[in-house]
Amino acid sequence: MFEIRRIENGIEGTPELELYFSANESQLLHYFEPELGLFAVESPMVIERALAAGYELRSFVMIDSLAEEMCQRFEEIIYEYSPQRLESYKNEPVPVYVADYETIAGMTGVNITRGVLAIMKRKELPLVSELLDGCRRVAVFDDVENPTNIGAMFRSAAALGIDAVLLVGASSDPLYRRASRVSVGTVFQIPWTKLGKHSRDYKVLGVKRGQADYVDILHSLGYKTAAMALSDNSIGIDDDRLKKEERLAIILGNEGNGLSDEVIERSDYVVKIPMKHNVDSLNVAAASSIVFWELR
Repeated sequence: MFEIRRIENGIEGTPELELYFSANESQLLHYFEPELGLFAVESPMVIERALAAGYELRSFVMIDSLAEEMCQRFEEIIYEYSPQRLESYKNEPVPVYVADYETIAGMTGVNITRGVLAIMKRKELPLVSELLDGCRRVAVFDDVENPTNIGAMFRSAAALGIDAVLLVGASSDPLYRRASRVSVGTVFQIPWTKLGKHSRDYKVLGVKRGQADYVDILHSLGYKTAAMALSDNSIGIDDDRLKKEERLAIILGNEGNGLSDEVIERSDYVVKIPMKHNVDSLNVAAASSIVFWELR
């Protein structure tokens, strides 16, 4: 299933290693364009959760002293969660590039603090209507650009009962290495999708494209929308009307600019977190954890 390959002569001339240490996130995303691309993931727990979610392996880089233990653990997870991949991995073993810590750090300038990296293949994202089928509480991340915030928000969403996440606008990719690491792999546990300019959802649901188009999509699927923003008609997150909604989409906006006026105007509720000492806002990741807990 796995084939150990010792790194002897650096990363130059080994295209697979260049994916880890030379390619940026965008290059990995578009690697097979127009087909689905790749993503890098690090740390044993995050990789375990990606494997349990059925993502397909392409290769590993590991510190040699950990390779035997890690390979055994990852093989067990594949047997348990993705037995359909066993045959292909046996026919084409997954390469595991190994060296000691000092060699890898010296060649790449990268500290592999958790001892293991992996390259995996992306999956087709579901339609919004497919994603939200049967969901009660949904989070919408609108132009949340920082991958650290995305990772932290996914972790809170998974822990505090959010059923699914919808990303819109320029929101960072949850499969970027930093986002998945900060999320501790919860980006592979909570269902999500991204609504892009050319998404099939517009045609399927008959919704016109526009700045606040996703609000119409959510309404068409039976959701009331709660925009997190300060306005003259904002209500507190402890308002009973919010808690009584059978299907509620909680919308959180950009780190600097928040939500657009159009999104706020077209939402069913505008919601705020009551604060003291003249503080009028929180980091979006901190705010998400509070509102997810209150409206779970």
